[in-house]
Amino acid sequence: MTAPALNLVPPLDVPTLLVIATWIAALLGMFLLLAWISDRTSRALAWWSTAYIIGGSAVASWISGHGSAGIPVAKEVPSALLFLALGMIWTGARLFYGRRVLPLPLIAGAVTWLIAVRWPMFAEGSSGRLLLSSIGISSYTFLTACEVWRDRRARPYPRWQATIVPMLHASVFLCPVVLPAVMPWAVGASASGAWLTALTLATLLYAVGTAFLILALVQDRSIRMHKDAASTDPLTGLFNRRAFLETAQDLIGLRARNRQPVTLLMFDLDHFKTINDRFGHAAGDDALRLFAKIASANMRVDDVIGRLGGEEFAAAVTAEGDVAAGIAERVRSAFETTGAEVSGHAMNATVSIGAAWTYDDVFVDAVLAEADLALYRAKQAGRNRLVLAERPVRAPDSGRDLAPATAGDRDDRWTWRHPGLEIGPVRRWIFEGRRLLRAAVSLAGMLDRNEQGLVIGRELRPAEFRTSRHPIKVP
Repeated sequence: MTAPALNLVPPLDVPTLLVIATWIAALLGMFLLLAWISDRTSRALAWWSTAYIIGGSAVASWISGHGSAGIPVAKEVPSALLFLALGMIWTGARLFYGRRVLPLPLIAGAVTWLIAVRWPMFAEGSSGRLLLSSIGISSYTFLTACEVWRDRRARPYPRWQATIVPMLHASVFLCPVVLPAVMPWAVGASASGAWLTALTLATLLYAVGTAFLILALVQDRSIRMHKDAASTDPLTGLFNRRAFLETAQDLIGLRARNRQPVTLLMFDLDHFKTINDRFGHAAGDDALRLFAKIASANMRVDDVIGRLGGEEFAAAVTAEGDVAAGIAERVRSAFETTGAEVSGHAMNATVSIGAAWTYDDVFVDAVLAEADLALYRAKQAGRNRLVLAERPVRAPDSGRDLAPATAGDRDDRWTWRHPGLEIGPVRRWIFEGRRLLRAAVSLAGMLDRNEQGLVIGRELRPAEFRTSRHPIKVP
């Protein structure tokens, strides 16, 4: 039976493709180099730009060594330089995500190529040579994709794009390895020209796509760094006032739709001015950092904590009653224990806590005002204690029942009751759609960059603390 005629790709002029690839690689390399010069904070850009320049130079050397100009260039050096460029792209990905350089794997591809091509089975034009180059290129591109995928801090979209592109490129280069098992005629002397054309075109497209993905990753990281810097208190590493208020407001709106409570806690370090006067402002800063560390360690993942200013902190907890009180008391007790001595000073630092909660979509300032009143009562009662507001904060026009929705209360969960008015599920969804989208996006960003939490509660008796399900954790 005659083997079918091989027509993998339309006829293309390979030397022309190589010339185009050379110029594109050089231009992209210079482009990435200029990006690194303008932003020296990312060493990965320097590695990536150098890799593109080396890759373009290698292709240019290969063309010169095999073209009519006859410039004497060692036959295997350009190919080895291409493997080195791929290793540098992989190393740049490692540096971009804070991992160390691995010198041996970096040069392993180039060294393996220089040694293997001395054997007859990898001579020029042989199928073994094609398989060796395909395996080497696929290995480096798969490694690059794995480095990107391992980073869990990145947003999903840039990471998916930056992972899929090298995976697809590696899959293309694995075709000469896999196809002989099912299509023996697809790899051989008659097919080498077609494979060279296809792989050259794939490499050209990969080089362009990867360069733009690199810039997208760098830009995404820069945006996240600036956003985190704008929303983070530099002394404690918690949310600053603006970021906390925005996040807490979105959290209140998100949970109010299902009549789920949000409790706001206000923390105030006791006698903080005296601490600064006695031990100095440096010791006072250490006390603030210590409280931030303890509060973060004793909060839950879905709670939020921030510094409002000075010695005042606030937290938003997705709970009410005993659960919130247990978390707040855990923070108070842990800080009382560890604050006895701070930076070598017998400071005996403590914290007073006021708490208020709501089921309604109210302004966060209204809930904070009630928590502040509870905090004032805690101060008046002798400090170093937790006081809960007497009643939940209600919206001025709220007519809903404040009882939490139960499993059998399915209809009421989606019915908005108001004096003289009842809105059913469809209109409720339309009315809430815009706010749902805004709150979901904001909450997703909050959970991505902040794994700290908050809580609240009422003043509990010592006997209740001893039976608490939440053990005190002292950092």
